[in-house]
Amino acid sequence: MSDTPAPEAHQGFLRRKTRAHPFAAVILALLAAVVLWQTWTAPPWTLNDPPRQAGVDMLDVNGKFFAHRGPRPSERIDAAKLPDDVRNAFLAIEDRRFYSHGALDYRGLARAVFTNLRAGGVSQGGSTITQQYVKNAFLNQDRTWTRKLKELFLADWVENWMSKDEILSRYLEHAYFGAQQTGLAAAARFYFDRAPEDLSLGQAAMLAGLVKAPSRLAPTVDRAAARARMRVVLGAMADAGFVPEARAKAVRNPRVVSSGRTRESAGWFADWLYARLPDDTYGEVRTTLEPEVQHRAERVVDQARLRGAEIALIAMRPDGSVAALVGGSDWQPGAFNRVSQARRQPGSTFKLFDYLAAFRAGARPDDVVFDAPIAIGDWRPSNAYRGYRGSMTLREAFAMSSNTAALRIARAAGYREVVKAAHDLGIRSALPEGAPSLPLGTATLTLEELAGAYAAFASGRYPVAVHGHGTPKPPANTLDERREWAPMLDLLWEAANAGTGRAAANLRLPTFGKTGTSQDGRDSLFVGFSGDLVTAIWIGRDDNKPIPGASGGHLPAQVWAQFMSGLRLKPIDIPSPPRASYVRNLWGAQDTPGYDEEDGDDEDAPLIQMPVGPEGLPPQDPLQGPPGPGGPDAPIIIPNGPPPEAYPEDGPPENVPEDTF
Repeated sequence: MSDTPAPEAHQGFLRRKTRAHPFAAVILALLAAVVLWQTWTAPPWTLNDPPRQAGVDMLDVNGKFFAHRGPRPSERIDAAKLPDDVRNAFLAIEDRRFYSHGALDYRGLARAVFTNLRAGGVSQGGSTITQQYVKNAFLNQDRTWTRKLKELFLADWVENWMSKDEILSRYLEHAYFGAQQTGLAAAARFYFDRAPEDLSLGQAAMLAGLVKAPSRLAPTVDRAAARARMRVVLGAMADAGFVPEARAKAVRNPRVVSSGRTRESAGWFADWLYARLPDDTYGEVRTTLEPEVQHRAERVVDQARLRGAEIALIAMRPDGSVAALVGGSDWQPGAFNRVSQARRQPGSTFKLFDYLAAFRAGARPDDVVFDAPIAIGDWRPSNAYRGYRGSMTLREAFAMSSNTAALRIARAAGYREVVKAAHDLGIRSALPEGAPSLPLGTATLTLEELAGAYAAFASGRYPVAVHGHGTPKPPANTLDERREWAPMLDLLWEAANAGTGRAAANLRLPTFGKTGTSQDGRDSLFVGFSGDLVTAIWIGRDDNKPIPGASGGHLPAQVWAQFMSGLRLKPIDIPSPPRASYVRNLWGAQDTPGYDEEDGDDEDAPLIQMPVGPEGLPPQDPLQGPPGPGGPDAPIIIPNGPPPEAYPEDGPPENVPEDTF
């Protein structure tokens, strides 16, 4: 008979022990869970592996590398082989007792707590180099108690599996030094053009000082702050006995060879795309960037005579794939991108949505609207040009960018429908329906949104998804070729070739587009397309100050034409112009002097039918406005104005209510 106890006996023993010592059982279970989590998060057999692949290598549309974003793969560091000055600079300022304590430095932690209490805030940290290493290598940067607790558990785990020199080496490989430089080797080469083994005392002290706040203390950002922090590190080295005090004080400010003002082709595009990628993206990413288009964009931006203003340009294919992007006149790492981040008034480029709403309601380019005085409550908007032009077709009103006509069009179609048209085409910004000046482009949105909306009329589908990599799903909706697409193309061609945007129409292929100018020239734009490229350009000041004389038909249209003329554009399939109408409708009848609602077939109709041509309209008496230089009976018609084929320059009304938004 065997003496081996039966399995039931083992189970009974464990059950009895668990019942007898429930608290100990819980502790053992928790410890087992912690060890399993530690093993999963930081496997011991990988702790000394080379740094993992990090960041994103961006490839252009041809598969050629053009930019890296995110942390770079760090070069290996052997702390035991570093000069004493280099190693001691980091120990003095970050963890001077590193070689004599375990995962936690209880003495240093107590000192930090006492110092912070005296200072009334957090002025000194208590994290050891081991803690900082595990945070950088295995955790995120969240300032939470949960992350701190994980950090403590992992620090103790790492100390059991790695030597002090190995921990210090991995810490120096993962530390961030600002200016997109991760690892001591990359930082030493970037700032001083030296290997870590060749750093001087001053250079080592400056690099060690950056770890606390690299984005703020980097010498390429604030050289004075970097030098002041270097002196703090040197003082800590002297206080710890790593260097004589006299030697620390005698160190001169090191010369930084990098100014940080790098000239990177497609830097704007790379920053824009990287901000859109999922956080866990790394390795190679094939983008939509077209290098020849990007180079052309950067060249024309450099040559533009901005006179203190800023500029933004985005060019995309009709499907929304961005070929080029320039977010300002001077790219630097982390620079403000005026294509995607600046929310500015689009001015008359917004009228695209006014007229699209009207076309959806049944309007045609040959329909008629009045350019005449209009009152909306206490607001009496005016045009950018002097006076009023009377009756005109919708085509003419759009081309000359009449503000009073656009308001009549929008009010007839309905502000809600105007907002719906904008949102349908991909505008995500808030557009308050109750703002009287909304049809004139006084709401704010991004240039990226606006370009995507105009791209719908190059492709015939909407909403166009603006993208820099991959292939998104095709737009879900198709423009009605007869009621929406062809009529809008008719207006865009007229505006770009005979209207306010005619400075842009010097290309081999037909040009379609619209100018825009906000009040006092604060923003001036041209948005349009020719062939298979849609381009939007904005010019203005970051401080939003007026630019006297600025308009979308001037510099933006000129830069647009210069940019597009240097590219190979391919023709696209677009519908033929709509046929001429034999019966025209008058739009905005309720806002037109001399017409009453009963003149229409329907009491609530936004339009009335009228004969072909304006000769059937009443005389100019309805266009009389308030008394002016010509007397109370003088019609408000621009004297000696340009002939009908030459439209005035685009611009905003002079009296948009400031409290509209």
